[in-house]
Amino acid sequence: MTLLRAIEPSAVPLYSQVRERLRERIVDGTYAPHARLPSEHEIGALLKVSRITVRQALGDLQKEGVIVKVPGKGTFVATNRPSQELARLEGFGEAMARKGHRIVNRVVKHVQVDAPPDVAARLRLAPGTPVTAIHRVRRLDHAPVSFEITYVPTTIGERLRGENLAERDIFLILEADYGIALGHADVRIDAINADATLADALCVERGAALLRIERLTWTADGVPLDFEYLYVRGEAFQYALRLPRHP
Repeated sequence: MTLLRAIEPSAVPLYSQVRERLRERIVDGTYAPHARLPSEHEIGALLKVSRITVRQALGDLQKEGVIVKVPGKGTFVATNRPSQELARLEGFGEAMARKGHRIVNRVVKHVQVDAPPDVAARLRLAPGTPVTAIHRVRRLDHAPVSFEITYVPTTIGERLRGENLAERDIFLILEADYGIALGHADVRIDAINADATLADALCVERGAALLRIERLTWTADGVPLDFEYLYVRGEAFQYALRLPRHP
């Protein structure tokens, strides 16, 4: 492993060279997870570039989740982000437990509402049909990682009021306790900026980028049962999917 050395002349923009040089030192273990990076001034002196160039390179790495900045303490190498495979239908807690993580949910709201048009369409209900909405903040190893809004028919939602939703996945309750076999889920993923509610729930700045996942889960009999919006902190978590060339 080598320490940072001066940037050599190249057609590649300076900040890109600095970013990749730092990435190399993180990948090869020179700077391990949780390690504090040299200051912007120190990096600039080692690589013989300006602090503005260093700051731009660090900004890129921060956006990618490679490093984290802690006010008053410095810049640190991020830990490897936990991930969940999308090719398998399972609850978040179920998936993370298999990898040795602890999930604790905070139920923010558990109410009956008139189904919004998009929810009613997904669950094949008439607009305005009463459904149960469950809002939860999900914490991974004590840190908030996602805010989830789950819509289910009221017959299911009322039964769930008596369940331990702080520690158990709804999927497991539906299958193990209620005897409802789940079949598959349709998933859509896009990105949004956190509004005030999401920013407060996930401890991020307002306007921070979040992953938004829409997931419609069907029973094995082909009935839409559970529709969710999942808002996920991208820098704290990632999803993985294997795509075969020839299914």
